[in-house]
Amino acid sequence: MNNRRIPKYIVLKNELLSWFESGRLQAGKQVPSEHEIADQFGVSRQTVRQTFGELEKEGWLERIQGKGTFARNPERRESEQVKTIGIITTYISDYIFPHIVRGAEAELRSKGYRLLLSSTDNNKDKEMDSLQLMTSQPLSGLIIEPTKSAEGNPNLSYFLSLQEKGIPFLMINEKYRELDCPCLKLDDELGGYKAACHLIENGHTAIAGFFKRDDLQGVNRLKGFLRAHREAGIPVSPERVVTYTTEQKGSFPYDQAVQLLKQPDEQRPTGLVCYNDELAVSLVEAAGQCGLQVPQDVSMVGFDDSTLAIASGVKLTTMTHPKTEMGITAARQLISMIENQTEISDTIYEPELVERESVKKQ
Repeated sequence: MNNRRIPKYIVLKNELLSWFESGRLQAGKQVPSEHEIADQFGVSRQTVRQTFGELEKEGWLERIQGKGTFARNPERRESEQVKTIGIITTYISDYIFPHIVRGAEAELRSKGYRLLLSSTDNNKDKEMDSLQLMTSQPLSGLIIEPTKSAEGNPNLSYFLSLQEKGIPFLMINEKYRELDCPCLKLDDELGGYKAACHLIENGHTAIAGFFKRDDLQGVNRLKGFLRAHREAGIPVSPERVVTYTTEQKGSFPYDQAVQLLKQPDEQRPTGLVCYNDELAVSLVEAAGQCGLQVPQDVSMVGFDDSTLAIASGVKLTTMTHPKTEMGITAARQLISMIENQTEISDTIYEPELVERESVKKQ
């Protein structure tokens, strides 16, 4: 299985748990057979068997010899006091998020907690749906990655409800500014600053920056990018700062990069700072469309040190992101908040530059 993916049994497990929440699976009702589940979800019987084993161990299912598998009686589940922690992320199955989730899941499992997983696809309405799902059942705590954190928090009432119910929660990557909760995040401004400084130190003065503007990570990375130029006394041309939203990320920055890189040599940027590695890989292709090579013609710095940074032909110079460590630490901190009522301060990670092949001296 691609190591960038969440294990299939976890995805299937959370889908079946949603059947309990929606009433599709009720106490005493027989569960479809392993063969039927495998066909419905396009997974192997082994994956279904592993999922059933997890749900049986946690008290959601029981196997009755000669009859089949049945949903457990709610009273029996409650008597066993299954402890549940929810994780809401913007995405589950791509980029750096599987590393974060796997780190948290391993730590939670080792401490006897089950994981309920949901993603928002970086959509505020889906964040509301995820919060409704999480709060509709007994919940010990919650790890949340805010959705479009730079655009405010229309779902504030759900977070206030968590506080009112005494359900501990913390946030990862960023937090909504009006909420007083622990947060584990990267120093994104410092990361943007270091990325731009690296290009400046290598003689680049015509640098373009591409940043996502609907989350605070992108806003802060842009802030660091601009600070590096200001301290170096290098003016930033407005056309060389490209910002975009989640909905635009598929084509807008690519098209803007092509426009910039098709300019005459004396006008085009010689270096690019990218919001993340996913975008950097796309802009390597944009450079190729313009007949340019990285780093011979244009240098590039990514962000997050993801598997994408070394997966393509050009090995990307990039900024680190703790990923798995963040997931593990978030789980540990939340368990401490639940079991010991520990007050947790924000955890700020300092990004470091990982030098590879995508930057050349001018």
